[in-house]
Amino acid sequence: MLFNKSLFFISAALFSWLFVIKGAIAIPKIESWHTDSGAYALFVPAPELPILDVQITFNAGSAREMRPGIANLTNSLLTQGAGEWNADQLAERLENIGARLSVGSLRDMAWVTLRTLTTEPAKNVAVQTLTAIVGQPKFTIPDLERLRKNTLVSINQDEQNPGTVGNKAIFRAIYENHPYANDPSGTKESVATISQTDVVEHYRRYYVAKNAVIAMVGAIDAKQAKQIAEQITKYLMPGELVSALPKVMDLDKKYVELIKFPATQSHVFVGQIGITRTDVDYFPLYVGNHILGGNGLVSILSNEIREQRGLSYNVSSSFSPMQERGPFIMGLQTKHNQVKQALEVLMQTFRQFLQNGPSEEELKNAKQNITGGFPLRISTNAKTLEYLASIGFYRLPLDYLDTYCAKVDAVTINQIRETFQRRIIPEHFATVIVGTGSN
Repeated sequence: MLFNKSLFFISAALFSWLFVIKGAIAIPKIESWHTDSGAYALFVPAPELPILDVQITFNAGSAREMRPGIANLTNSLLTQGAGEWNADQLAERLENIGARLSVGSLRDMAWVTLRTLTTEPAKNVAVQTLTAIVGQPKFTIPDLERLRKNTLVSINQDEQNPGTVGNKAIFRAIYENHPYANDPSGTKESVATISQTDVVEHYRRYYVAKNAVIAMVGAIDAKQAKQIAEQITKYLMPGELVSALPKVMDLDKKYVELIKFPATQSHVFVGQIGITRTDVDYFPLYVGNHILGGNGLVSILSNEIREQRGLSYNVSSSFSPMQERGPFIMGLQTKHNQVKQALEVLMQTFRQFLQNGPSEEELKNAKQNITGGFPLRISTNAKTLEYLASIGFYRLPLDYLDTYCAKVDAVTINQIRETFQRRIIPEHFATVIVGTGSN
């Protein structure tokens, strides 16, 4: 998935707009347009429940910031005071009408998500509140200082988690001097120096209409959706769409980093540069990775490392496609004295997959699993919103959901093998091991 699931609120009813006819998934048409100020809007009607889900996403993630942590603090401060209301008053307004609002930011993007009833006055109050939050934030110094302290506490907690330490380290190893190398939360040193001016400048540069995508799913019609999109963006400056991020450079040699850590197990991360969200190789690599290590306990890596040898309880592989090429990472946890063996089996298994690709049965089962589970991945308004926001942000085709299963079914063994051999180079892997030798 392209957004953190915890940032979305699951509808009480499954299949709110999805239905099945003769085994085919019927998906409503996505309507799209630009607001008068230049924001890109997408809408899917879902009339079955009196609920509206809205997300406004800005190309304002950590890859755009001048100092690590500014994007995260800016986004978090949106809900701490806006328009004529402080944080408590904003929360009370939403609580009184049963609405829910959340914010979040990653390397590519920052967003605000709202769920509200479509009955009045709930919808009107919720949309007014969202409008103020994205368009009239206060960014007061007391709010900044409070969130700075919270962020520093969170970073300190991250330093106590070997998995988080390793994940941050593998990104630094893979991306070196690229903006993706920085963790969105920032560092203790950088967060300590972020000023109110830094936050305001980041907001003014990136929280503009032409840099925004509005996704809406709910029990409203197209006319209402357009009115809401105009209202949400009415306080935003038109601005300009940001320029492309710097190109990611491939590693040209192996990299190994050992991080001593007092953990009960060693955490192992192996990876390299992967693909963009619009990459032509997306589906062969996605299906192939599902077989390799993306399908939990029934994947090849899990079978070889966990089931056959008992070297790790949890092993996986994943692509994380972004605007620029996101990472391909394989990871596992194992006993300190089994790190060498587990890493050898991991690489041996990967090389065999690289050479041979999956079997016919493995490919068949993967396709059935992916396409069979697809209806559940878009079975609620909130889940649909997640996809809709991604389609808008990454400028994917509007028929992406309609053609998804067909593109999965079209993937062949030869495509998987050829694409993996061309895109993933074991000789250029970065390896990070957290915990070894720390007892």
